[in-house]
Amino acid sequence: MTISDGYTFPLDENVERTSVRFKNRYGITVAGDLYVPKNATGRLPALAVSGPFGAVKEQSSGLYANEFARRGYVALAFDPSFTGESGGTVRDVGSPDIYTDDFSAAIDFLGLQRIVDRERIGVQGICGLSGMALTAAAADSRIKAVATSAMYDMSRSMSRGYQDSYTREQRQKVIDYLSRQRWTDAEKGTYARGSHEVPFDENGNVAPSSRVLPKALPADADPITKIFFDYYRTERGYHPRSINSTTAWTATTPMSFFAFQQMTNIDMLAPRKALLVTGTNAHSRYYSEDVQKMAPDAVDLVIVPGADHVDLYDRKDLIPFDRLDEFFTKNLA
Repeated sequence: MTISDGYTFPLDENVERTSVRFKNRYGITVAGDLYVPKNATGRLPALAVSGPFGAVKEQSSGLYANEFARRGYVALAFDPSFTGESGGTVRDVGSPDIYTDDFSAAIDFLGLQRIVDRERIGVQGICGLSGMALTAAAADSRIKAVATSAMYDMSRSMSRGYQDSYTREQRQKVIDYLSRQRWTDAEKGTYARGSHEVPFDENGNVAPSSRVLPKALPADADPITKIFFDYYRTERGYHPRSINSTTAWTATTPMSFFAFQQMTNIDMLAPRKALLVTGTNAHSRYYSEDVQKMAPDAVDLVIVPGADHVDLYDRKDLIPFDRLDEFFTKNLA
C-alpha cells in the first residue's frame, strides 16, 4: 500500500524523520532522510543506508532506516548523486566511483551529528548499492561494519551480463553501442535514456529500451521482470522519482561500469566485518556467494529460506533484521 506522504512504508511511531542535505567530495549535494529514535539520549551507533540501484530513499532504504532507528540506531537513508532529490546536473547517471563516495559523504555527515558516536558508524547497502557499500568500506576505515541485502555487483552485471552470460563478441557490441551513443549525445547536446543492462534481440544485435520496466507487464514476462515489476510498478513500491518505476538511466551509464570494477580491494576490509544477506530463491544470490569466497575471513553470508531478490526490499517477515541488528551491535561495539 502506498503511504500518502510519498513513502512506501509507514513511519514507526517511536521514530523521528528529518530531511537533510550534505555534500560529497565532488561538491554534489546529496539528499537524505535522517531517522532518529524518539527521546534518544547520549551518543548512538549510526548507519548509512542506500539502494537499490534506481530506487529512492522513500522506498526500500527508508524502510530499512526506519527499522534500524526503531531498534536504537541513527540511520541515514539517502538518494545517490544524480538521482531522486540529490543534486547533479545530468539526471539519472550511474557512477561506481561517485556512488561509492556518497557512502563516505554520508559517514562525514553522520560523524558530525552530536547524537552519533563516530567510532560506531556502519553501512547498509541494498541490491545494486551494495557493491558500492562494500567498495567504500574497503577504502574508508571509518566504516566499522558493512551489511548488504540482495547484493548486485553492478560493474559485473553491466560488463558481463547476467550470470556472466555475455560472450566476448557481445561485450564488444555493447561497447560499440555505448561509444556510438556518446557521439549521438554530443551532437544533440542531450542525454538519451537506455538500458543499463543491455539486452540482445533474436538476431544478436543490441536492443536497448528507454525504460527499465514496461508500463504494463507482458503476459510472457520472464520471472525476474515479474518480481521487479511487482515492486516498482505497483502500489507496493512505486515512487515517481524512482528510475526503476518510471524511466531508464542515461544510455551511456554502463561505460563507467565497464571501466571501473568494484570490490577489487575487499581484502582491505579485514579485520572489520561484512554480513551479506541473500535469499535461497534470489537470482542475484551468486554475487553474494562470490564475494564471500573472495574474503572468507571478513565476510559472512546469510541465506534466507524461501526469499527471492525483491522480497529482501520490503518483506519484513523475511528480512532478517534481528540478525542484522545482532551483527551491527557486535561490530559497532
